Amino acid sequence: MANLGGGADGEPEFQIAPMIDVLLVLLIFFMSIASTAVTRYDPTIALPVAPDAEKKEDSQGELVFNIAWHPERGAAVMTFEETRVETAEVRGILEHRLKTQPAARVLIRSDHAAPVRHVQSVVAAAAAAGVAEVTFAAVVR
Repeated sequence: MANLGGGADGEPEFQIAPMIDVLLVLLIFFMSIASTAVTRYDPTIALPVAPDAEKKEDSQGELVFNIAWHPERGAAVMTFEETRVETAEVRGILEHRLKTQPAARVLIRSDHAAPVRHVQSVVAAAAAAGVAEVTFAAVVR
């Protein structure tokens, strides 16, 4: 019979190389998932304060719109999936996404200093596209 790589007393050796391979694959998988989840949120946005806000259960199916306010230019910049979008494009984006994700909801992350008309334009486009749920991001303090 062939020797199966056991020790001198007949006990099998623990093979570390396959375990490292599996751990590296898992590490790459979780790193790729984490980077796509993090990049949806613009860290430069100063969210409004809402003392009675509740933590959301999950973020599955969220379509995230970031509205950053630049006071030096007096302009708002809206992004969706790291791409700058104009207000006129929002409805088309949402209608296209609702075809593949009928239960999708919109999350609006607006800077606290941004004029409300920018937020209203996203809410109006979501309503026109048929989005059933719109939520707003806020900081609890």
